[in-house]
Amino acid sequence: MPLREVAMTLDALRFDNAWARLPNDFFTRVSPAAWKNTRLVDISPRGARALGFDPALFNDDSPSRETLRQVMGGETVLSGMDPLAQKYTGHQFGVYNPALGDGRGLLLGEVEADDGFWDLHLKGAGQTPYSRFGDGRAVLRSTIREYLAGEAMAGLGIPTTLALALSINDEKVQRERVEPGATLLRLAPSHVRFGHFEWLYQARRTEDLQRLVEHVITRHRPALAECEAPAEALFGDTVVRTARLIAAWQAYGFVHAVMNTDNMSILGLTLDYGPYAFMDRYDPTLVPNHTDTSGRYGFDQQPGVGLWNLSVLGQSLTPLADPEALRTQLAEYEPALQQEYARLMRARLGLEHVQDGDAQLVQDWLTLLADAGADYHRAFRALGEWALDEGAWLHEEVPADGLAAWLSRYQKRLEDESRDAASRRDAMQAVNPLYVPRTHLIQQVIEAAEAGDTAPLSEFRALLEDPFTPQPGMEHWAAAPAPEASVICLSCSS
Repeated sequence: MPLREVAMTLDALRFDNAWARLPNDFFTRVSPAAWKNTRLVDISPRGARALGFDPALFNDDSPSRETLRQVMGGETVLSGMDPLAQKYTGHQFGVYNPALGDGRGLLLGEVEADDGFWDLHLKGAGQTPYSRFGDGRAVLRSTIREYLAGEAMAGLGIPTTLALALSINDEKVQRERVEPGATLLRLAPSHVRFGHFEWLYQARRTEDLQRLVEHVITRHRPALAECEAPAEALFGDTVVRTARLIAAWQAYGFVHAVMNTDNMSILGLTLDYGPYAFMDRYDPTLVPNHTDTSGRYGFDQQPGVGLWNLSVLGQSLTPLADPEALRTQLAEYEPALQQEYARLMRARLGLEHVQDGDAQLVQDWLTLLADAGADYHRAFRALGEWALDEGAWLHEEVPADGLAAWLSRYQKRLEDESRDAASRRDAMQAVNPLYVPRTHLIQQVIEAAEAGDTAPLSEFRALLEDPFTPQPGMEHWAAAPAPEASVICLSCSS
């Protein structure tokens, strides 16, 4: 995508706020709250490029950097912005909640970029009519976690929201403890959630439900407008995209941890990072959210929850579509998920071609990792080196009794591949990340930032942009937690 000239200022963004043209009760206009002494903490080059800017536009002391600081501090809005809080509902831990909406974030405006539209969404912007009992603020801890997660997922090629920047302010916010206030300027092609459709369905507002479907198709999936049944086509598109998204989560050991329907994107993006985790030791039952006492959103539950959430979305579309056609679309979920998961896991094992026994080979590899308590990410990196270094690193990472037998099967499987060992290693290392936003590493970044040192944040963010390529002197960012360290669990306030 061509970049705009560095001389262009942030004020020159082109806004086309389609959401603000929808019925008035789809949202409430709210001005961002002004926070005390807002300072920019980090700006994402990836986020800047998404908007069409050269990252140099936001260099120290530049006018656009100061404008960005003012926007994130609630001190100003740009010409063309129309801040609003969106209304939606959703199922939270399986229970329908009609009282949802943007409770601490505002859609500042929709930016027309060279490759489409981007929502500018300010998290931590203050109270809205949908805050319920919340204060509408964000804290530095959760803001850093979301910022790094978006960078990491994009680096892995997994659909996600991004962020342009994060800031800290002098507000003191009460969560489990008193924490520094912060804001995040989030970017996404759309923030439309399954819960938007649930709200209109539950309210029996069929005409507005139709209007919402048309909005999403016109704005984001224009090819579907030519389909005979556009609502069914949109549902089918969302089914497949969601299946592929969750397949990628499973392949890369990611646990969202709060898969409520209001946290599910109609575009199949990873949305709303709370108490998420990337696995350290492989544990398919991992539940990183300590408030999820039933384990509803554990790692191994995510494919089933995705299907359940899509069934709720499908039900919400029944006023506009044939229920049997929607069921047919929903039936594509499992095959799409299995196909994408198999593709990703073959790549992670260095397999180019498809064979009938590959699924069992993958499953037996994962069983070895679980039995050995092996680190999920380091084990794949070590497997990539196995044929070249005689397996010393791999046996250290996966000290399992059955490893030798599995490697014998793996070696026999590789005989049917055309690449040599070095080429296969290079291909594996290009899809098996070295740098992962592990919970203990993020905590180190948070503690440093709360103490006033934001250099580790910028350093880690830069590594997550390209998580596959080793960088000299950065070995500590690839470290697993200490063997004796317990699994860190987080809360929804994370």
